[in-house]
Amino acid sequence: MHTQKTDNKLIYKEIMTKADIVAKISEKLGLEKGDVQATVESFMEEVKSSLESGDNVYLRGFGSFIIKTRAEKTGRNISKNTTIKIPAHNIPAFKPAKVFVEGVKTNTDVK
Repeated sequence: MHTQKTDNKLIYKEIMTKADIVAKISEKLGLEKGDVQATVESFMEEVKSSLESGDNVYLRGFGSFIIKTRAEKTGRNISKNTTIKIPAHNIPAFKPAKVFVEGVKTNTDVK
């Protein structure tokens, strides 16, 4: 795991990278890191391509990768002091499963 500085303060948070995930899975299952990395990357590519084609991805007990639609809105370009129209658009989102949320609530400390 790596540490990351947040908000230019001296508070550090633990983060986990894709390489860390690959290493942990490889260690747990006794598989080659290259095979695990290919599997993880393939999983991420499948989720990405499903969302790009308009399909949500549901993983029972983990969560859902969904497409959210943002409505059209008016924004401001503060450097030019003008208003701009931001068109409606879709964005990817993750919604964790209830069991996932409860696990995080009960097993982690508030920072």
